[in-house]
Amino acid sequence: MKVKSYKELNVWQKGIKIADSIYGITENFPQRELYGLASQMQRSAVSIPSNIAEGFARGHTAEYKQFLRIALGSCAELETQLIIAHRRNYTTKTEVLNLQEDLDHESRMIMNLIKSLRKNAKP
Repeated sequence: MKVKSYKELNVWQKGIKIADSIYGITENFPQRELYGLASQMQRSAVSIPSNIAEGFARGHTAEYKQFLRIALGSCAELETQLIIAHRRNYTTKTEVLNLQEDLDHESRMIMNLIKSLRKNAKP
Protein backbone atom coordinates (compact mmCIF):
# COMPACT_ATOMS: atom_id res chain seq x y z
CA MET A 1 0.00 0.00 0.00
CA LYS A 2 1.42 3.38 -1.03
CA VAL A 3 1.45 6.19 1.51
CA LYS A 4 -0.66 9.06 0.17
CA SER A 5 0.04 11.66 2.85
CA TYR A 6 2.85 12.43 5.25
CA LYS A 7 0.17 12.43 7.97
CA GLU A 8 0.00 8.63 7.62
CA LEU A 9 3.67 8.26 8.54
CA ASN A 10 4.41 7.14 12.10
CA VAL A 11 7.61 9.17 11.97
CA TRP A 12 5.63 12.37 11.29
CA GLN A 13 3.05 11.51 14.00
CA LYS A 14 5.85 10.93 16.53
CA GLY A 15 7.34 14.31 15.57
CA ILE A 16 4.02 16.00 16.28
CA LYS A 17 3.91 14.28 19.69
CA ILE A 18 7.40 15.55 20.49
CA ALA A 19 6.45 19.10 19.48
CA ASP A 20 3.35 18.95 21.68
CA SER A 21 5.47 17.74 24.61
CA ILE A 22 8.01 20.53 24.15
CA TYR A 23 5.30 23.20 24.06
CA GLY A 24 3.88 21.76 27.28
CA ILE A 25 7.23 21.73 29.03
CA THR A 26 8.35 25.19 27.90
CA GLU A 27 5.13 26.75 29.21
CA ASN A 28 6.69 26.39 32.66
CA PHE A 29 10.02 28.00 31.79
CA PRO A 30 10.91 31.32 33.45
CA GLN A 31 9.57 34.43 31.71
CA ARG A 32 13.13 35.50 30.86
CA GLU A 33 13.45 32.40 28.64
CA LEU A 34 10.34 33.15 26.60
CA TYR A 35 12.41 34.45 23.67
CA GLY A 36 15.50 32.42 24.47
CA LEU A 37 15.80 28.74 25.15
CA ALA A 38 12.03 28.06 25.20
CA SER A 39 11.56 29.62 21.79
CA GLN A 40 14.58 27.79 20.35
CA MET A 41 13.34 24.44 21.69
CA GLN A 42 9.91 25.06 20.19
CA ARG A 43 11.43 25.89 16.80
CA SER A 44 13.62 22.78 16.88
CA ALA A 45 10.68 20.58 17.85
CA VAL A 46 8.42 22.02 15.13
CA SER A 47 11.23 21.57 12.61
CA ILE A 48 11.16 17.79 12.99
CA PRO A 49 7.67 17.00 11.62
CA SER A 50 7.76 20.08 9.35
CA ASN A 51 10.82 18.83 7.48
CA ILE A 52 9.38 15.33 7.24
CA ALA A 53 6.22 16.81 5.70
CA GLU A 54 8.05 19.16 3.35
CA GLY A 55 10.40 16.46 2.11
CA PHE A 56 7.50 14.09 1.48
CA ALA A 57 5.64 16.77 -0.47
CA ARG A 58 8.61 17.50 -2.73
CA GLY A 59 8.08 14.20 -4.55
CA HIS A 60 11.76 13.51 -5.27
CA THR A 61 13.68 10.93 -3.27
CA ALA A 62 16.93 12.91 -3.12
CA GLU A 63 15.16 15.99 -1.77
CA TYR A 64 13.13 13.88 0.65
CA LYS A 65 16.29 12.33 2.08
CA GLN A 66 17.84 15.79 2.50
CA PHE A 67 14.81 17.05 4.44
CA LEU A 68 14.90 13.90 6.57
CA ARG A 69 18.55 14.61 7.39
CA ILE A 70 17.54 18.13 8.44
CA ALA A 71 14.85 16.61 10.70
CA LEU A 72 17.49 14.30 12.15
CA GLY A 73 19.68 17.32 12.89
CA SER A 74 16.75 19.00 14.61
CA CYS A 75 16.39 15.93 16.85
CA ALA A 76 20.03 16.30 17.95
CA GLU A 77 19.63 20.05 18.38
CA LEU A 78 16.53 19.58 20.53
CA GLU A 79 18.19 16.95 22.69
CA THR A 80 21.08 19.35 23.32
CA GLN A 81 18.67 22.13 24.26
CA LEU A 82 16.80 19.74 26.54
CA ILE A 83 20.04 18.95 28.38
CA ILE A 84 20.74 22.66 28.80
CA ALA A 85 17.19 23.24 30.07
CA HIS A 86 17.63 20.47 32.61
CA ARG A 87 20.99 21.83 33.77
CA ARG A 88 19.24 25.18 34.34
CA ASN A 89 16.58 23.33 36.40
CA TYR A 90 13.79 24.21 33.95
CA THR A 91 12.79 20.55 33.49
CA THR A 92 12.45 17.47 35.64
CA LYS A 93 14.58 14.38 35.23
CA THR A 94 11.44 12.44 34.21
CA GLU A 95 10.60 14.98 31.48
CA VAL A 96 14.13 14.77 30.13
CA LEU A 97 14.26 10.97 30.18
CA ASN A 98 10.86 10.65 28.47
CA LEU A 99 11.76 13.17 25.78
CA GLN A 100 15.21 11.67 25.24
CA GLU A 101 13.55 8.30 24.71
CA ASP A 102 11.09 9.87 22.24
CA LEU A 103 13.89 11.66 20.40
CA ASP A 104 15.99 8.50 20.23
CA HIS A 105 13.03 6.60 18.79
CA GLU A 106 12.27 9.41 16.34
CA SER A 107 15.90 9.54 15.20
CA ARG A 108 15.97 5.80 14.59
CA MET A 109 12.72 5.99 12.61
CA ILE A 110 14.13 8.80 10.47
CA MET A 111 17.37 6.89 9.84
CA ASN A 112 15.41 3.78 8.89
CA LEU A 113 13.27 5.81 6.50
CA ILE A 114 16.41 7.25 4.87
CA LYS A 115 17.82 3.71 4.51
CA SER A 116 14.54 2.50 3.04
CA LEU A 117 14.49 5.34 0.51
CA ARG A 118 18.11 4.59 -0.41
CA LYS A 119 17.37 0.88 -0.85
CA ASN A 120 14.25 1.49 -2.94
CA ALA A 121 15.85 4.17 -5.12
CA LYS A 122 16.03 3.39 -8.78
CA PRO A 123 19.60 2.91 -10.08
